[in-house]
Amino acid sequence: MYGKGLFIFLCVVPTFLLFATFVLYPMLSSFAMSFTDWSGMGKNYKFIGLNNYRKLIGDRTVRIALKNNLILLVFVPLVTISLSLLFASLLSGKKIREKKLYRILFFFPNVIAISVTSILWSFIYHPSVGIINGFLKAVGADFLVHTWLGESGTVVLAIGVTMIWQAVGYYMILFIAAMEGVPVDLYEAADLEGAGTLQKFFRITLPLIRNVLNVAIIFNIIAVFNGSFTFTRIMTNGGPDNKSMVLSLYMYDQAFGNGNFGYAMAVGVVILCITLVLSLINNRLSGKNDITY
Repeated sequence: MYGKGLFIFLCVVPTFLLFATFVLYPMLSSFAMSFTDWSGMGKNYKFIGLNNYRKLIGDRTVRIALKNNLILLVFVPLVTISLSLLFASLLSGKKIREKKLYRILFFFPNVIAISVTSILWSFIYHPSVGIINGFLKAVGADFLVHTWLGESGTVVLAIGVTMIWQAVGYYMILFIAAMEGVPVDLYEAADLEGAGTLQKFFRITLPLIRNVLNVAIIFNIIAVFNGSFTFTRIMTNGGPDNKSMVLSLYMYDQAFGNGNFGYAMAVGVVILCITLVLSLINNRLSGKNDITY
């Protein structure tokens, strides 16, 4: 009994120490610094209470960034997860000769570095030599031509499409692995009952991969917050006129551009709270009546 307890202790303690050092301590330090006025140089912290949070409420750029983050948090996960489920259902368990090739092609964008993807799509969206505008002009749809990354009405969705293109293949592979673990007997029984393809998907497949679906949604929410920084930084740097600004990029600009680390940490706390709230909501809405087989 003593040996078993010692073994558990030796397994848990190193993991906890790593978590405390690289996750818990930075998180608590950031929260503490959000109540200070700190330039990032030395240890000349000046406690200012809730002033940073009061400043957040009246900051126009924060409101724009928050709105853009919310748009991306709805648009990107909704389209990404939907397309991933669609492609996974088409490529799992089907007798398609080129199935492996399609899986590789769909997953390939996820292998490319985000920075490379951002540069690639910047050229695709280019108003003069970009593929999209070139195609629209070729088919006579000049009225649809836009400066995709230079107009406030299109820039956020353009960045969102880039994020979707990069992420779909990854979640498709997750869903394929989950779908191929569903017992074939259930589908055979449904066929005998005369169930159609959509009925089998919504009544058998989707309920049985719900745990994987929940994890994918949470991962995608976190990825939107983290990835939006790189995509926006490279593709627009928050422009035009901060219309594509996101919270993570604004936090970076405040810290390393303006030397206002205390205010940047307050923005970081807002990002953390939003992520936690969305994750809890997702778990609450989808964590009921788990199905096992």
